Amino acid sequence: MDPACQVGTVQGLGGPIMVWGVFSWKFLGSLVLVPTSLNAIQYVELMGDHLHPFMLYCHPHGNGAFQQDNCTSHRSRLATAWLDEHSSDFSVMNWPPRTPDLNSIEHLWDILEKGVKAHHTTPATLTELWTALADIWQAIPVERFRKLVESMPRRVAAVIKARGGQTRY
Repeated sequence: MDPACQVGTVQGLGGPIMVWGVFSWKFLGSLVLVPTSLNAIQYVELMGDHLHPFMLYCHPHGNGAFQQDNCTSHRSRLATAWLDEHSSDFSVMNWPPRTPDLNSIEHLWDILEKGVKAHHTTPATLTELWTALADIWQAIPVERFRKLVESMPRRVAAVIKARGGQTRY
């Protein structure tokens, strides 16, 4: 039981981890570690700190469109008011309910998950997991997120054709 011979581990990676990320056709934005219970105030702070500067950088003429899902904090009055306040800087795509087929960032979350599973050593702590996720995020090739953006017209057409049902995306 000599402490020098012991190695601490965290079962189940120590609990949940939640991240937020953004990308455009040209740029991969920040990957942000967020609280696992993101409320409207925290979400508005996140948009102010990360989304707004990213959109201004990518779309300085205000012609960018932001896509998000119908998460409670995303659709809150506070977040909606913040987005309305910044509508001259970028627009927000109208998100139909129960349509995960349109959310292209899900493919990037899949890359992160597969990357962690393929990692040479399994992260033993939340800090190691966060470091692995950040490294994997930065290594996503530009071609990958460009293909995702370019696929949006096909995704929308497929969902319309399926009348809101499942698609291959």
